[in-house]
Amino acid sequence: MTNQTMTIREMCDTYDVTPRTLRFYEAKELIFPHREGQKRLFTKRDRARLKLILRGKRFGFSLEEIRQLLDLYDMGDQQQTQITRTYELAQERLRDMQSQRDELDQAIADLQEQLKWGEKIIASMRQDRTAAE
Repeated sequence: MTNQTMTIREMCDTYDVTPRTLRFYEAKELIFPHREGQKRLFTKRDRARLKLILRGKRFGFSLEEIRQLLDLYDMGDQQQTQITRTYELAQERLRDMQSQRDELDQAIADLQEQLKWGEKIIASMRQDRTAAE
C-alpha cells in the first residue's frame, strides 16, 4: 500500500467491506477508483468518500441522500453547503431515530404487560388442573 492509493483488497481489509460492496458503490458512482488494467486503485479521496458512505449508511441515510451530500463537496464554498445540508439531514434522521426508539419502547412495555397477563393465565390454568387432579 502506498500513501496515495490502495488496492481493493487493502480497502476491504481496512474498512471491513467486501469487494462486491466496493464495486456496487463504484457502479452507483459514489467512489471512482483509478484503473490499471483490471486492477482498481483507490485514492485518498475514495477512502474519504467511503468513510462518509459507511457512516451515512450506519445512520440510516439513503444512498441517494449520501450521493447528494458527496456531490456538494465541490461547490467551491469550503464545504459550507455540504456541512450545512449534512447537519440538516442529520437532525431529521436523529428525530426519526428518536421517534422509532419511543415507538419501540412503547411496544416493549406493551409486550411486557401482555407477558405478565399470560403468566397469570398460565399459572391459573396450572392451579385449576392441579386442583382437579
